Amino acid sequence: MANHKSALKRIRSNESKRLRNKYQFKTTRNAIKKLKEAGKEEAVKLLPTVIAMIDKLAKNNIIHNNKAANTKSKLTKYVAAL
Repeated sequence: MANHKSALKRIRSNESKRLRNKYQFKTTRNAIKKLKEAGKEEAVKLLPTVIAMIDKLAKNNIIHNNKAANTKSKLTKYVAAL
């Protein structure tokens, strides 16, 4: 167990950040699934929103920049092929 006040605070803040990151990542994954299930017109409308969500995850270091780029590329190709 932590012995310092700062270590206790770090434990609390890490837990809240972990929950926030988990929520944002799960929300983005659900949006990606919704995009893949959507029709052509709806997918075209959803794509900019999903790309913005992925960019935000990468900016906040929740996912790696290269993973974000690969995911955006795959989704863009998927929507273009519909």
